[in-house]
Amino acid sequence: MLRKFIGDRAFYRRVLLVAVPIIIQNGITNFVSLLDNIMVGQVGTLEMSGVSIVNQLLFVFNLCVFGASSGAGIFTAQFHGSQDHNGVRHTFRFKFLICGILAMAGIGIFAWSGRDLIGLYLTGEGDPAEVARVLDCGLDYLAVMAWGLVPFALCNTYSSTLRETGQTLVPMAGGIAAVFINLILNYILIFGHFGAPALGVRGAALATVISRYAELAIVGGWTHLNPGKNPYIRGAFRSLAIPGRLLKAIAIKGLPLLVNEFLWASGMAILNQCYSTCGLDVVPASNISGTIYNLASVVFLSMGNSVGILMGQMLGAGQPESEIRDSNTKLIALSVTSGVVFGGLMALVSGLFPMLYNTTDAVRALATQLILVSAVMMPFNSYTNAAYFTLRSGGQTLVTFLFDSCFVWGCCVPVAFMLSRFTALPILPLYIICQSLELIKCAIGYFMIRKGTWIQNLTK
Repeated sequence: MLRKFIGDRAFYRRVLLVAVPIIIQNGITNFVSLLDNIMVGQVGTLEMSGVSIVNQLLFVFNLCVFGASSGAGIFTAQFHGSQDHNGVRHTFRFKFLICGILAMAGIGIFAWSGRDLIGLYLTGEGDPAEVARVLDCGLDYLAVMAWGLVPFALCNTYSSTLRETGQTLVPMAGGIAAVFINLILNYILIFGHFGAPALGVRGAALATVISRYAELAIVGGWTHLNPGKNPYIRGAFRSLAIPGRLLKAIAIKGLPLLVNEFLWASGMAILNQCYSTCGLDVVPASNISGTIYNLASVVFLSMGNSVGILMGQMLGAGQPESEIRDSNTKLIALSVTSGVVFGGLMALVSGLFPMLYNTTDAVRALATQLILVSAVMMPFNSYTNAAYFTLRSGGQTLVTFLFDSCFVWGCCVPVAFMLSRFTALPILPLYIICQSLELIKCAIGYFMIRKGTWIQNLTK
């Protein structure tokens, strides 16, 4: 029985070679984000709530940018593999245009509807004066963060293209440099150290925007200064023309990915909005709980990416189905084990972590309860994440679309909406019920993997 779930040293050595770099990069990013979040939390509960709401809205924009460039990325990798630099140049142009358009659309939407979007999260019970303060803080933060949408979108264009053409270290270095610049500037601008003015939430936003321009300068600058390693960049901006046939092909492949990312991210935003109707304290408590969850989930999320990479390699190599299934079982077991370990660590610090924030005892107590629920659910989240990447490794894009965003909108959002609008359930049982829906997704993932339709060699 143990041999079914535990591999040998060679197996884990191969897994760690793939997973460790991903874990390091994501771990540094999320740890700095945690420190960033704690510093904003030191300003006050209301300020933290405003920043948290805006970041949920920006999360939808960020995933739309990732999804829009992913379709072109499929072609970028193939053009690079065939040494077709002109083809890579065309996909780079497509990313540049679509990401630029999304950035402009995002700026327009937030400028026109920012107040209304933030207000959706302020419909629960609370002091009207505090609600107004949260809204003002959110608007102040959003007004500065909007300046960072363009560099974020353009940096994604360069970084994704570099990864797809084999240059993985430069995007990693740029990302790590950006998070440390953000951390240092947060310390200076939020609290007013070294003679700088104390800008509060505006300082946090300004630090993030500056770090994004710095990342774009590093990644984009290296790309243009090394045309020998990046031949596609020569003449990339002499024209923005893209062959119609390629444009159509990218749109066909890329649109489902964009739609999936948008639906999943917006679904998460709607869930949080439903939770927020239970009271103003829910927003800061959810922010505290989500911050430590993001850090604790780094390992199992990175393991999910590793599952997709390793399964894809085995499928492409044409290895026997029995070996593929055996390796997949061990990989999923390792991912779930990481969820158990880090879920346990979350539970252990659930009462201590909220003490790092300058907030009320009520918010701290609620945050502790939400952390405990998230800790219990982490092993199940680990399983569904590994199942998602397993199915995707065999090219089951429609299945993963149904498994991912359609489950959120077909199950989680309706349940949360109905319970939050038509019952008097307080936040804790509402949160437990909605999170427990992940068990249904686990069962679906189990039967999909066992069925084996994902075991396909796409190279043939």
